[in-house]
Amino acid sequence: MKKLHYILLFTLVLFPLYGRAQKEISLRPADTTRIVINPNAPAKAAFFSAVFPGLGQAYNKKYWKIPIVYIGLGLGMYSYTWNHDKYHLYRDEYKRRLAGTADPNHPIYSGKSNDWVIRGQKFHQRNRDLSALITGVIYILNIVDANVDAHLMQFNVNDNLSLQPNLNQNDLDFKYNYGVTLSYHF
Repeated sequence: MKKLHYILLFTLVLFPLYGRAQKEISLRPADTTRIVINPNAPAKAAFFSAVFPGLGQAYNKKYWKIPIVYIGLGLGMYSYTWNHDKYHLYRDEYKRRLAGTADPNHPIYSGKSNDWVIRGQKFHQRNRDLSALITGVIYILNIVDANVDAHLMQFNVNDNLSLQPNLNQNDLDFKYNYGVTLSYHF
């Protein structure tokens, strides 16, 4: 029994030494409406797209736009090289005709006039230049798209301001009335 008293006394003395006070916890909800805006994100996306086309779209996490960029640039470059090669074929044939060394049995150019060769040369030159211009425009649109998309990602879109199509049935003649509802909630 005396041992029990010593054990009880020993535990009562030691427990307060090991006891710790708990920290006070406050349960405040986090502010979920505040969004951190990075003002450099649009410029960074545009820079990425300028250095490597499609990288700005990847930076904005719009991965579905990357194949569109590469298809547009690839078709423009393919059209440029094809028209450039055809332009040189017609130009070389015209130069051979001027020098008097043209082949009269050529499968494409035999029986064609000099005017036809000149028109073919001008046609492919014009299409080559147009392909270069279109490829440049697609490259610039790639940069502009990355920049605008990064700006719009920072735009606050919530349910307080909404524009929704509205379809109501008229009670008198049971025809549908079409409209648009613009609502703003405070």
